[in-house]
Amino acid sequence: MTVLNTVRTAVRKRIAYQSLKHQLANMPLETAIDLGMFREDAAKTAARAVYG
Repeated sequence: MTVLNTVRTAVRKRIAYQSLKHQLANMPLETAIDLGMFREDAAKTAARAVYG
């Protein structure tokens, strides 16, 4: 893998992380309760989903 591909992959993952974190943090409270999630844990949940 070239350096450029590595950077592209990292940027794509960062964009996916930011988007998912925003969506989780701003979901309705009822949805969060239904899913058994806390909106305050959005960063941790998004990191686990995107980065593994």
